[in-house]
Amino acid sequence: MVSSYTANLAAFLTVERLASPIESAEDLAKQTTIPYGCVASGSTQSFFKESEFPTYKRMWSFMESQRPSVFTDNNLKGVERVKKGNYAFLMESTTIEFIVERNCELTQVGGLLDSKGYGIATPHGSPYRTHMSSAILKLQENGKLHVLKDLWWKKMRLSQKCAKDDATGSSSASELGLANVGGVFLVLICGVFLGCIIVVFEFVWKSRKVPSEERESLCASFCRELKFAICCGGSTKPIKSSDGGGEASTPHQENGLPFMPMPGFSSSSPSKGFAS
Repeated sequence: MVSSYTANLAAFLTVERLASPIESAEDLAKQTTIPYGCVASGSTQSFFKESEFPTYKRMWSFMESQRPSVFTDNNLKGVERVKKGNYAFLMESTTIEFIVERNCELTQVGGLLDSKGYGIATPHGSPYRTHMSSAILKLQENGKLHVLKDLWWKKMRLSQKCAKDDATGSSSASELGLANVGGVFLVLICGVFLGCIIVVFEFVWKSRKVPSEERESLCASFCRELKFAICCGGSTKPIKSSDGGGEASTPHQENGLPFMPMPGFSSSSPSKGFAS
């Protein structure tokens, strides 16, 4: 069952990968078919230009060498260039989320390249700095900032709901449905059904091999076996006597050793002596 699930999961993820060849910055850096850029003289350009990470350095070399230039004057021009096709635009994740929520033609690919925070600038030595910092931290701790972001980024958008919103998110992987793993449960059900049939045939076969004088009805025998399996009273089953009088009596003991007397012989201790 685990092997079948693993095979279905691998096949599903392979199809998802073929449908979206670019899933991260590494995928973007390894190819040269799709050009990519960012706002000229912006924070994103400075990030790639000053980065010492090999992948980001390779991406900066590619962007700097492209002609015509892959850099734009602002984010809006970059978004318009993406809509024309065959172009990827790099910018801050907060801005990407805001634009993607209002344009169903766009999607966010991959995770974050780095992590930064926003702040409010105040004059040096301003008495409001401490109060504003405390208020922002309080809003962040009680989740108010997340509620406000969800309100203005998603609920207050002017465009209609996109079809991609029916899934878990534009940048998250699709979940496995019943159609993808239904074969696993089908194999399990078939295995249980086949096992029950084999058990019934085995029970009937063993019942037919019992001598006719000891044989009982199939229903009674089945109930007795089922009762023994449910009760779990011990590791041995009672033996039915050959005279049909019920279960065999308790074994006798001779010199501390248990034995079962043969039919036709007395169970009392035999006399000792010699034959002349």
